[in-house]
Amino acid sequence: MAIGLLILRLVVGLTLTAHGAQKLFGWFGGYGLTGTGGFLEQLGFFPGRRNALFAGLAELVGGLLLAVGFATPLAATLIISVMFVAIATVHLKNGFFHAQGYEYNLTLAVVALSVAIIGAGPFSVDAALQLQDAGPLWGLGALLAGVIGGSVQLAGRKVPAPQKAASPPV
Repeated sequence: MAIGLLILRLVVGLTLTAHGAQKLFGWFGGYGLTGTGGFLEQLGFFPGRRNALFAGLAELVGGLLLAVGFATPLAATLIISVMFVAIATVHLKNGFFHAQGYEYNLTLAVVALSVAIIGAGPFSVDAALQLQDAGPLWGLGALLAGVIGGSVQLAGRKVPAPQKAASPPV
């Protein structure tokens, strides 16, 4: 079980780290802060570049913490928060199994939450430091903090007004 948990943490954590690097540095085919910032402004997050920085840092740091198994409730909080915002603004309207649906983001958030509850396992920094930061209360705290953090971000969003359809020429 310890090896399975290590593999899960590494795959999910490093995947999130790579997503953060796409936003922050433009690595792995990403758009960097400028491109991601422009996209976030289209979603109503101003200034876009600053929001891209925070989203990228949440993914990069949360992913790294999860991968190495250190401060896993904090890792879960960061991941849950950024996935909550992504689901609410981009993916929810597409449904669960459709293109750009929310199943992937939900899965990442639930994996992070699950690790916060069960712990990072014996092959982790938490175990090496003998940190006892796992269990249902830690998971609940990470979930609440992530949802509240995401909600604060969403509350500051300036949703673009719907565009009126142009009248056809007469």
